[in-house]
Amino acid sequence: MNKTLPSRGDDPPIPLAPLDGGKVLVVNAGSSSLKLSVPGPGDEITAALTIDPWDGGPDHAELREFLDGQADLDAVGHRVVHGGSRFTAATVIDEKVIAAIGELTDLAPLHQPRALSGIRAARAALPRLPQVACFDTAFHAGLPLAAARYALPADWTERFGLRRYGFHGLSHQYASRRCAQLLGASARRIVTCHLGAGSSLAAVRDGASVDTTMGFTPLEGLVMATRCGNLDPGLLVWLLQHGGLSLDEVASGLERSAGLAGLAALPGGSGDMRQVRAAADAGSPAARLAIDVHTHRLKQEIASMAAALDGLDALVFTGGIGEHQPQVRAEAAAGLGFLGVAIDPARNDEAVGDGAEISAPSAKVRTLVITAREDVEIARQVRATLGMA
Repeated sequence: MNKTLPSRGDDPPIPLAPLDGGKVLVVNAGSSSLKLSVPGPGDEITAALTIDPWDGGPDHAELREFLDGQADLDAVGHRVVHGGSRFTAATVIDEKVIAAIGELTDLAPLHQPRALSGIRAARAALPRLPQVACFDTAFHAGLPLAAARYALPADWTERFGLRRYGFHGLSHQYASRRCAQLLGASARRIVTCHLGAGSSLAAVRDGASVDTTMGFTPLEGLVMATRCGNLDPGLLVWLLQHGGLSLDEVASGLERSAGLAGLAALPGGSGDMRQVRAAADAGSPAARLAIDVHTHRLKQEIASMAAALDGLDALVFTGGIGEHQPQVRAEAAAGLGFLGVAIDPARNDEAVGDGAEISAPSAKVRTLVITAREDVEIARQVRATLGMA
């Protein structure tokens, strides 16, 4: 039986047919780029386009040409970084949803406006297709209160809706699901490490997030390319009250000049781990310190996530750094033997492709390298939301 998607404003209802899986266009609008992909029935990419830079409009020549070649699309799925407390699952997009996403811009000022641009461009180009917003915060919406709540004055929490939201949820959800597929019932307690320019960990028990390292904003948690991660809030108060820094200077410094970039102090201010490691290998003490601090915090947070799970069955590395930098994996694992983590050096160095296992034969904890596939997770959520077979 055909289903009907509710109308958007004055638009007539959009009929939804019970399609075989449904062909979903995945839209990921970054701070300067637009990435489009169409995952196939076996999760392979059947079509893809990256526009960088992208001006946010629907009339880009490459965009129009790409969409014209995808005439049999059934739906569109959009990655949206922040869903706040309202959006705890993938949601069909209408004007009210667009307005609500916009209201969260102050919580993700670099990402929400670009996601809205992607939504508006896709709706203009493909007006008859149902479109679904998939949120990076949704996977963490069910965190236990002990993990989600900050120890702040109760009236602040109530007035401002303060809580730990967590991010990279689409990546963590895919990686933990893929790990469970590969390892079966033996992997109930999984720590997923999404490591890239932005990095976070998640503690996943039986497919549900029970803790994560990012919080109210993506600044909390690990040391990242240009973000500081965990920091004594008293230090910020001191900088504002006694250090002579303005609020804008502090905000910009924490977001754009801290992390690996701040520690390594490379020419040009790069926080790219590849460049930091090259500088360390060339003898830079500051770059070496940056790597040591990154490793220390990564080990510390993996152990914290394992504690939230009351133990660990599997450790997963994903994301640009997690997938492609074996030294980062080796340095982290070297300090986690007490948890049962041990990796095989040869396996680690040779790990290529989705689901490569790098565990040492004697390890009690299985360690995998899994390709980040937010596009597959978005397509899955779109199909589930729209009732596609």
